[in-house]
Amino acid sequence: MKLMMNGLRNSIGRKLALGTGTAVLAALMAVSAPASANKKADTLRMAYDQAPENVDPYFNNVRIGVILGANVWDTLLFRDPVSGEYKGQLAKAFRQIDDRTIEFDLREGVKFHNGEEFDADSVVYTLTFVSDPKNNATTQANVAWIDRVEKLDKYKVRIISKQPFPAAKEYLSTTAVMHPPKYYKEVGPAGMNAKPVGSGPYKFVEHIPGKSITLERNPDYFKDSPKAQPKIGKVVIRIIPDRQTQLAEIMSGGQDLIMSVANDQAEKLKSVPSVSVISAPTMRMVFLQMNVLEGGPAPELKDIRVRRAIAHAIDRDSIVKNIVGPGGEVLNAICSPSQTGCTQDGATVYAYDPALSRKLLAEAGFPNGFALDIVAYRERNQTEAIISYLQAVGIKAKLTTMQYAAMREMVRANKSALSHQTWGSNLVNDASASTPVYFGFSADDITRDPAVRDALKIGDTTMDPVARKAAYQKALARITEQAWAIPLWLLPVNYVTSKELVFKPYPDELPRFWDMSWK
Repeated sequence: MKLMMNGLRNSIGRKLALGTGTAVLAALMAVSAPASANKKADTLRMAYDQAPENVDPYFNNVRIGVILGANVWDTLLFRDPVSGEYKGQLAKAFRQIDDRTIEFDLREGVKFHNGEEFDADSVVYTLTFVSDPKNNATTQANVAWIDRVEKLDKYKVRIISKQPFPAAKEYLSTTAVMHPPKYYKEVGPAGMNAKPVGSGPYKFVEHIPGKSITLERNPDYFKDSPKAQPKIGKVVIRIIPDRQTQLAEIMSGGQDLIMSVANDQAEKLKSVPSVSVISAPTMRMVFLQMNVLEGGPAPELKDIRVRRAIAHAIDRDSIVKNIVGPGGEVLNAICSPSQTGCTQDGATVYAYDPALSRKLLAEAGFPNGFALDIVAYRERNQTEAIISYLQAVGIKAKLTTMQYAAMREMVRANKSALSHQTWGSNLVNDASASTPVYFGFSADDITRDPAVRDALKIGDTTMDPVARKAAYQKALARITEQAWAIPLWLLPVNYVTSKELVFKPYPDELPRFWDMSWK
């Protein structure tokens, strides 16, 4: 039976690659038994295409790492995904003391998966360690705002920001997970990757880097958590980079959940009786990042006429309509519209105009265009559409696809020209978690515009919402006016699940294993 299923999956993968959807669906109609096998074993099987370089939530920023962070670890606060209300999670109460200080009363009796007790020392050690720039947290913006953490007693702490930071509660309810202090001090991020320990509804059983992650339900999860008590006994996440293999696995019953399925493939899968296709909007922005740093691989990009030519060459409306699909939305500013502080007002909008694009290239001294490289890590069909539009005006872009962590390091090392980027803001629904990551002089900033940086800093640290929005608007408008990067679209997500799985999507693009159950 196992050999037969492997053969079927291989066959399906080949047919999907060739686009022979009818033959695939006919083959699948005869194979339905494996779909309930995972339910009987009480094991949710999920496939994902990107591997985290470290499962410690502070030392990766790929989506699967964010998913693991929320399911295995807990934060002081919890943001209700429907109402947006902040509730206590590891904290039972909290209060804003002043513009820079939040005080927390911590829950008593909470245990980490290794039995270590959660208390004030957990908060002090974790946040002090990760906010120290010498320890190189991957997304510095998530913790760089923290000045210090003070222990008032065993179950009371204060977190003080360097400056007024209006988004503090947002970060403390999403990215700022708590680690067991004795264990973390002993093993550090490397040890946390090898044998992860959190306090959340699921705990690690096995981690084979780059291949698979196995979680099991935490039977001792604290009852007062705003996260539901987990219902499914085990979760196995396999890293499967090839999309066609993922599709073959889900359709033949080898997997129960995959995400980010291309729109055309999702449409075909709606006819498969053993799976459900669920489409949902997200807060994930997509943009084309352009490297203008000294010593970069494409000095042509330092000319604003070239950058604007690239912007005018891409028919964003057509790509959204024909490739991105329902739920997609053209963006005119580099932030997600739902984020506090995000605005598209005042942004320079580059209409699709290939004639103007060629004119600008000629004025810049490239009447015949030029060649450069483009790197990407997902949505290859979208990248290829962008390349086709660039080709039409004479810009010959050579595509290299890679794992996200490798692409990120290539960009940070000043070795990329164009980067097809997507950014989901690590669940944080605030503009401080999007635009400043790429334009606030962080490691990911390859334009380094002081005017943009200064405006973003005002937006990040201003408590008044009107003044805050005005500061972000100034920064966002300058980014588009200078064409430092091209905002493309808001990316929807297509989930494909087993018919046996109860699953609800949210705009933050976070599968909550603790909310899932079997029908």
